[in-house]
Amino acid sequence: MKFACLAAVTMFAALTGCATTDSQRGDFLSALTPLCGQAYGGRIVSAPVAADEVFAGKPLVMHVATCTADAVRIPFHVGDDHSRTWVLTRTPAGLRLKHDHRHRDGSEDRVTQYGGDATTPPDTERQVFPADGFTKDLLQREGNAAGVDNVWAVEHRPGLFAYELRRPGRFFRVEFDLARPVATPAAPWGSD
Repeated sequence: MKFACLAAVTMFAALTGCATTDSQRGDFLSALTPLCGQAYGGRIVSAPVAADEVFAGKPLVMHVATCTADAVRIPFHVGDDHSRTWVLTRTPAGLRLKHDHRHRDGSEDRVTQYGGDATTPPDTERQVFPADGFTKDLLQREGNAAGVDNVWAVEHRPGLFAYELRRPGRFFRVEFDLARPVATPAAPWGSD
């Protein structure tokens, strides 16, 4: 009897197109929730370039600091520099990535809140974010004309979280080992 009921429900769901919804599959943002509160060490896996010297020889740590249904904040610590936070938020169209850059006193950097909206479905392991209009205007105004072609990506799959930046002539990728949590770093600048 139980089998017959289960078969009937499954058949009905399949016929009505409701067998699996996005909320049942989950999405990129909700998949990060189990990592909340944890920190992970990372390493640059892209070929070294002069622009990456700021990272050389320093511990790289991501901390999945806060998680809500609609936002995840991930400070990216570079040694004693706690100025960077990746902010992933849910929008009506999908996901958005912004970069929150702060000074030691908590004030915003001149180049902050840049990023873009994902061009990938919210349930994929890799999210791609081309620079949005705000970002292009900001980077032009700040003298970074090359940055208007920025495309960021974040990737989360079993055992790995990755962040990358791509544009013509530039590729940066850092990967974090999710199998090995590390000590929680200091709070990111401006979080108080």
